[in-house]
Amino acid sequence: MSCALPWLLALLSGFLLGLSYPPFGLSDLCWVALIPLVWALWFCPSAKRRDWLRTAGLGYTSGLVFFAMSAHWLTSLTWPGYVLLVFYFAIYFGAWSLFAKALIAVSTSEDCWLGSLHNLHRCILASCAWVTLEYLRGIIFPAFGWNGLGITQHANIALIQIADVTGIGGISFLIAMTNLMLAATIKRLQLELRRGARRAHYDFAITIALVALAWTYGVRQLFRAEPASEPLSFAAVQGNVPQNIRNDPDFEIQVLETLKNQTLQAIAMSPDLILWPESSTPSPLLGNQFTWDLVRVLAEQSTSDFLIGTTHWGSGGDYNSIALLTKQGKEAQLYHKMHLVPFGEYVPLRKEFPLIAKIVGDLVPDDFDAGKEFTVLELHAKPIKLGPLVCFEDTVADLARHFVLLGAQSFAVVTNDGWFLKSAGSVQHLHNAIFRCVENKIPMIRAANSGVTCAIDRFGVVREVLRDASGSTFLQGILFSKIAVPTSPQPTFFTRYGEIFSISCLVISLLALAISLMQMRKNKKSSCSIHPETKTSAP
Repeated sequence: MSCALPWLLALLSGFLLGLSYPPFGLSDLCWVALIPLVWALWFCPSAKRRDWLRTAGLGYTSGLVFFAMSAHWLTSLTWPGYVLLVFYFAIYFGAWSLFAKALIAVSTSEDCWLGSLHNLHRCILASCAWVTLEYLRGIIFPAFGWNGLGITQHANIALIQIADVTGIGGISFLIAMTNLMLAATIKRLQLELRRGARRAHYDFAITIALVALAWTYGVRQLFRAEPASEPLSFAAVQGNVPQNIRNDPDFEIQVLETLKNQTLQAIAMSPDLILWPESSTPSPLLGNQFTWDLVRVLAEQSTSDFLIGTTHWGSGGDYNSIALLTKQGKEAQLYHKMHLVPFGEYVPLRKEFPLIAKIVGDLVPDDFDAGKEFTVLELHAKPIKLGPLVCFEDTVADLARHFVLLGAQSFAVVTNDGWFLKSAGSVQHLHNAIFRCVENKIPMIRAANSGVTCAIDRFGVVREVLRDASGSTFLQGILFSKIAVPTSPQPTFFTRYGEIFSISCLVISLLALAISLMQMRKNKKSSCSIHPETKTSAP
């Protein structure tokens, strides 16, 4: 049983982490989910041979379970892609486990866990490493930083306000730190009870104080005076067009007629802005005469600005785009999506390795090109500037903040989670997107073909959601609402400096790893050294 225990603990951690995200949504479990894995790494007896391999395997096992549970929505799109993603991203858990183990490799006795300074040192460094690997997962191909630990706290509005300084990394740090410190404290209490002596637990008190300080900061942010704002009324059209007919030429007229009929209802409400979701027009808006004529007629009937998710074929490339039509269709502004999804909008190394394209099949028949400019869109109906985001771009923190630096007062997101059917993918997508508002303190409008069409305020509170009577967000309908848009939003610390907290964690982790490795090497040399001994003659 002692041999199996560490593996059971690793499985348990992965399972508890998986339960922390939709569709389960037991978000508070994340505060204790890592404890079993930490216990297996730090306090279970080490393997006699190849301990590093067992250590990596424990973390990898947790990662497999976690990603298998949290990314299961990908199976509605691609089983091979789901399996590859799960097996690949579990490597990050394995790498973290190796780091966490290296931190205690130089410890000579379990009595070291009786010291507050020792525990703080190990827990802080291991938390930095966790943030580092979440950060790297979001920037290293395929750049899928989805569902960091901090995302679980999307509904804890006070706590997540610290993201306007640290980004999600700061919240993930607090959660990881709490898990690590709880494990260390349990071990410390065991040792103290065994020895019959109790000491002040400054390490645990400091950890709780950090969480309390973050929460207090958030409360202060929530009760600060509201900045001057401009009300923006909008109508977000959700067509709920099935994927199997969405891009089928035989259904093109039917799709456009559906959007037209919904838009006529929206026009009657006279909103400032009407939104169509991602790639809503089967053919490019500015490259197909029939599509353009239909939209132009709608624009001429209204004083509303039209923001339309579409595709755009041009001499510079083929793009997944947003078009903003103003002045009753007389003027158009274009934004081309910059952050493309591999195997969704392009196939990496398509020409070099044609086999990859064959495996993907008809899902991605051709590649989109990535846009190169952060184009802020300016409304005519109201003096408001929008930061346009397409699809998963609302999960990319560094990209979103650049629009705010260029003057965006609100995010406008067009997306389509219909690829993932009625799965947890769309809810997870929303939870990740919420943090763009918190980080930059500006609101967001989301228009989805299928998924979650909603309005989010500058604090990350979802104010309005398009739902049917049963509460489902998978429907055809229109969300009429208003949001308060700051007239002159002040850039937050995160807006100005981006992921500096996560990058700092990266630097700290690299330095700590280098020091630990040097110390381990020094200890190994010391133990292997041959010392001269005094010889005595036999009598």
